[in-house]
Order: sequence, then structure tokens, then C-alpha cells
Amino acid sequence: MECYFDNAATTQVFDGAISVMEKVMREDYGNPSSRHQKGYVAEQYVTGAKKTIAKALKCKDSEIILTSGGTESNNLALIGIAEANKRAGKHIISTGIEHASVYNPLIFLEEQGYEVTFLGTDAYGRVRVEELKAAIRPDTILVSIMMINNEVGAVEPIEELAKIVHGTNPKTIFFVDAIQGFMKLPIFPGRIGVDALSVSGHKIHGPKGSGFLYLRDKVKIRPEILGGGQQKGMRSGTENVPAIAGLSAAIEEYSKNFSANTEHLYQLKQAFIEGLLSMEEVVVHALPLEECEGDLSKAVRKTAPHVVSVGFTGIKAEVFLHALEERGIYVSSGSACSSNHPAISGTLESIQVRKDLLDSTLRFSFCEQNTLEQVEYALEQIREMLPIYRKIRKY
Repeated sequence: MECYFDNAATTQVFDGAISVMEKVMREDYGNPSSRHQKGYVAEQYVTGAKKTIAKALKCKDSEIILTSGGTESNNLALIGIAEANKRAGKHIISTGIEHASVYNPLIFLEEQGYEVTFLGTDAYGRVRVEELKAAIRPDTILVSIMMINNEVGAVEPIEELAKIVHGTNPKTIFFVDAIQGFMKLPIFPGRIGVDALSVSGHKIHGPKGSGFLYLRDKVKIRPEILGGGQQKGMRSGTENVPAIAGLSAAIEEYSKNFSANTEHLYQLKQAFIEGLLSMEEVVVHALPLEECEGDLSKAVRKTAPHVVSVGFTGIKAEVFLHALEERGIYVSSGSACSSNHPAISGTLESIQVRKDLLDSTLRFSFCEQNTLEQVEYALEQIREMLPIYRKIRKY
């Protein structure tokens, strides 16, 4: 049996998205900027995608900037907002558990003379509200906090954090990396005080190379890509119409069963964790069981519906990853975007994971296409393999 449990890294593209992309490439291949019928048809895919996204976020389509994916969206938001607002101050706040596509632009901004405050988290990966409030200053121009952590599935209290940010300094812009959160949990940025929000298409069954940035009206930003002035000059370059059409189709398809999909993911996650906790020396990270007085169902639903971070005592993560792969189970040893630069996870350190588990942790991440049968198969294989690989490590 094949079990693809690495959906936080990427997802299988929906058939409907593939079909519309093929149609665009074969038939509707015009340049959206061209002033003839082929160009007009191509332009309709672009404007249609913005309307689809706006409907999902309950915002205006004029607030959507189409990009090549999460990394570009995050870079545009962080660097573009910082540069456009630097006269108001050069202080930025973020966390120590952000994705590399947020963390590295922030390091770049530090090198350009900005001051960045990195907040810690509690043992479950959540930002402490009072710590954020204390960090905000009159010269704080930007706060960047992810919606769902990609490694351990921690869910940040975004609405509460937005109130803190704007209540403490109304001029501070609040940016949310929602790449793991969009289409997993509801988020309507304009309603809860989020000023900018990033999304990547390939995390939601759309094509790689697609994504967008929500930018609330009147938020100042400096474009990072200059050229022909497409998208009102906010993101120049001929639009990738096939990818944009595929992204739109994926959002439309996922939106039809949004609540049912989320519930299915939670059921898979709970069944998987129940099985893991029955095994010896297995730790599920960032699971607030104590906070929920041992109620597993409540604890699971305080986390992301699709991500499970598991520490296997006495086993090296990379070795176990490939052992699982041999049995058709595909997982990750951390963020896929950091796989070329292996290092101890800052997220695991932030939530104070035991030192012996820092290189013994794997991430399992589900999608709505996964089944309970696959979860049971994976648990069976893990239970059988653990004593074998623990014995190997001893030698």
C-alpha cells in the first residue's frame, strides 16, 4: 500500500486543475496583456482567479496579487512593506518558528539596518500574547506571524494577535503566512485585522509555481519585481496563466467540501495519534494534552488538522524516513524547503523538545484524499519496525 503522508511539503494536483491548465496551454495561450481576443480570453482566467480567491477570503479582488508561490509572496510582503514604510520606523517583530521563506528575508532586512525582534513560543508552539504586546513599540512597522506552523502544526491565535497589534500600535502592519492554513481552517483577513496574507498553490492541490498575496487596501508596499506594470505595477511580468487557472480550479474544488475535508483530516489525525501514543517511547510534539486534561479529541482540535510531529526515541530520523519509504510510506524529517540545508530545527528547539529527539523526529502530514486504512497500515508498519531499528541504532 502506498501512503503519501507528506502533504505539508506538496500535494497531488487536482484533476480539474490539470484539465484547465492543459486547455490554457493548448487553446487559450494568449498573453493577458495583448489587445486581441486571445489576450482577452487569457485575461479572463487572471481576473477570474482573483474573484475566486476573493470569494474564499471574503475580500475584494483588487486586494489580491498573484505570485509564483509562497516564497515570492512572503518576500514581497516582508521586504516590500518594510521598504515602503521605513520612514515610520525600522522595527519588525516575528517569531523563532517561521518558515525559511520568512526567516531569511527578515535576516536580509536586518542586514539592511532594520531591527527584528524574534518572539519565543510556549511548549505547544504558540506565541505568548503578552510577550507580543510588550515587544510592540512606536517604531514597529510590521509584525509577521504564521497561521499554522509547518513542522509541528501549532495554530496561532491570529485574531487575538491582530487585536493586540492594532490595539497597541494602530499603524503597525500585521502580516500572516497562511501557507499551511489556507483551506485547512477558516480565515477571513479583512474581518479579523490581518493586513497581508500569503498562500501557495501547491499546498492545496494546485500547481507548483502558483500563489498569491492578499494586501489590504491602502497598505503601502514597494514592488519587488519591476517591468511592464502588470497587476497595477505591483507584480510585473507576463502572468503564468496556466498556473493561475490551475490555482483557481483547485480553490473552487476544495471550497465545495471545506468543512467536510477539515473534519476528515481531524479524524485521521486523531486515529493516528491514538495509535502512536499506544507505542513505547513515542512522543507527539506540540499536542496540548495537559491543557485539555487528557482529552485527546480536544487537544487534537487545538492544533492543525493535517500535521503530526513525532519523536521516536532511539531512532535517527533520516534512517527511519527511508525505512518507511521502503514500505510505501512517504514522510518528512522537517520542512521540505530546508531539506538541502540540514540542521537542528529551530521550531523543535523553541518548543523545548528533548535533545535526544531533535534528530529523531518525523513529520506526517495528511490531505483529504488519505484514508483511515492508510493510517492503520502506517501504524502497523511503525509498530513492527520500531524495535528493529532501535536495536540497530544500539550497535
